[in-house]
Amino acid sequence: MYFDFAEQYPKLLMLLYGLIAFVVIVGGMLLLLDAVPSWFARRREQRLIAASAGGGAGGGGSVPIGRPRRGGEGLFGLFFLLPALLLLGIGLVIPALRTTVLSFMDGRSENWVGLENYRWMFSQDEIIQVLTNTLIWVILVPTVATAIGLLYAIMVDKARFEALAKSLVFMPMAISFVGASIIWRFVYAYRGGEQEQYGLLNYLVTLFGFEPQRWLQLNAPLNTLLLIVVMIWIQAGFAMVVLSAAIKAIPADIIEAARLDGVNAWQMFWRVTMPSIRPALIVVVVTISIATLKVFDIVRTMTNGNYDTGVIANEMYNQAFRYGQNGYGSALAVFLFVLVIPIVIYQIRNLRKQREV
Repeated sequence: MYFDFAEQYPKLLMLLYGLIAFVVIVGGMLLLLDAVPSWFARRREQRLIAASAGGGAGGGGSVPIGRPRRGGEGLFGLFFLLPALLLLGIGLVIPALRTTVLSFMDGRSENWVGLENYRWMFSQDEIIQVLTNTLIWVILVPTVATAIGLLYAIMVDKARFEALAKSLVFMPMAISFVGASIIWRFVYAYRGGEQEQYGLLNYLVTLFGFEPQRWLQLNAPLNTLLLIVVMIWIQAGFAMVVLSAAIKAIPADIIEAARLDGVNAWQMFWRVTMPSIRPALIVVVVTISIATLKVFDIVRTMTNGNYDTGVIANEMYNQAFRYGQNGYGSALAVFLFVLVIPIVIYQIRNLRKQREV
């Protein structure tokens, strides 16, 4: 393979600049994180020594040793918070405000159109289909994935090959959404005519004497349900791990007391297990719900939103970057953000209640 160094020189130079910037920024942060705490520690040690010397020289009374000064502690905390606040401002707050402003402007972001973009969102049949699909995703994925994870966690709890069984179920979490989508595209693959089917699903269908189908091109919502299977396959492992840890954290004396009372397996599940793991269950459902609302990779990779399979995130990308309609794309982004807010507020309130208990 021929490599022209002169032709690729600008790209190599940019790569070198990027590496230098990375080393400078990351190295500088590491140095600061090492130097600043050491500086505060030395100052604190010096104050302790000075206070001890002053107390010994006076001979009369004791001097409070090691009392932290609020100003110094505040600066110390601000130093560590500042990078995070800066990154949040640059990467989240400013883009969110800009997106909100763009949602009230036309496609070229030149003229104000008010609420026209939001009116368009709820008046187009295609976008109504997108919103309906998103609702189906949000209802089915958290419910089914959590149920499968909980069932599996109970079934393999204290089993002989528990670690291996959990590893196999959790393995899809180690795969990116794009990688998982490509795997499942092979599962749903279709070959026309008399060709041999290499897609797993069509192979099984023909094995039982039925005709192969173009699964991802079928009428909605069946093709959407087939995409949802991919997300459930990924998220069930996450639900299983969290809920399994919660089940193992149930105090043994509670389980023993329930058995002495003569409860059966069904009563043990509903009256002991479920109330005990309720906080973990809420965390799992909320986390999966937020991930589902933002789903983009699966739809983009498998259908690109065609055949009535679009969701909000994918349609937002298409409108803003494929069709050049910044206003429509921004309105969809803001609407998605609004959908996530109630879930986040609920989770925050739930965490506060747990701390109070």
